[in-house]
Amino acid sequence: MNVRGAGRLLAFSGLAAALLTGCGIRPTEVPTDFGPAPSRVRCSLSEPQVSPQATRGLPVQVFLLCGSQLVAVERTVRVPDGTADSARRVLVAQGLLDELEATPSADEKEAGYTTDVRGAMSVSGPRPGDPDETLRLSTPPKDLTSYALAQIVCTFSDSTAAEGDGSVILGGPTGEPLRRYECTDEVRTRPGSNEPPSTDITDG
Repeated sequence: MNVRGAGRLLAFSGLAAALLTGCGIRPTEVPTDFGPAPSRVRCSLSEPQVSPQATRGLPVQVFLLCGSQLVAVERTVRVPDGTADSARRVLVAQGLLDELEATPSADEKEAGYTTDVRGAMSVSGPRPGDPDETLRLSTPPKDLTSYALAQIVCTFSDSTAAEGDGSVILGGPTGEPLRRYECTDEVRTRPGSNEPPSTDITDG
C-alpha cells in the first residue's frame, strides 16, 4: 500500500470513529465477549427447600430429577422420640417416599426440578424370613421406572433407612425375591440409562 492509500485508510477510520462517538456508540474491538449463554436448567437453589408441613423433624436429603440427573435437596421427616430402631427405619423410609412423591416447590420447578416417583406408595418392614433391614414397597421395584427406582434407592441409601454400607434391600408387597440395591455415581448422573446395580438376596 502506498503512502496516499494509507492516509486515506487512516482518514476513513477516524471519520468512522467520530460518527460512532457522535451517535453515542462506543467503538469496540471484535470479537465481543457477551459471556456464556443463559442456562435453561439451573439445578441450583438459593437456599434449602423444606416442606412447609415439616418445619421440624429429622433433617434428610431426597434426590429429585434435574437436567436428567439426580440432585439432592433438603427435607425433614417426623419421627417420634423413643421410636425403636426397627420402626424408625420404616418411618424414615415412608417420610422419604412422601417427600419424593410431593410436587416440587415453585422455586424448585423454576430451577428445573421434577420427580418420577408417583402413586402414593407405602413402605413396610420385613416379612417373616426377610433380613431385618428389608423395606417392602407397595409397588414392586421391577414395576417402577428407572428414574423412580434410582430416586428411591439413592434417597434411601443416603439415610438411616439404609444399611451401614449404604445398600438398600427392597422388595414388593408379595413374596417375589428381594434384591440389594446400591446407588452409584453412574446412577446419579444418568438415572435414565443406568438402573441401580442390584443382587439377589438368597437367604434371610
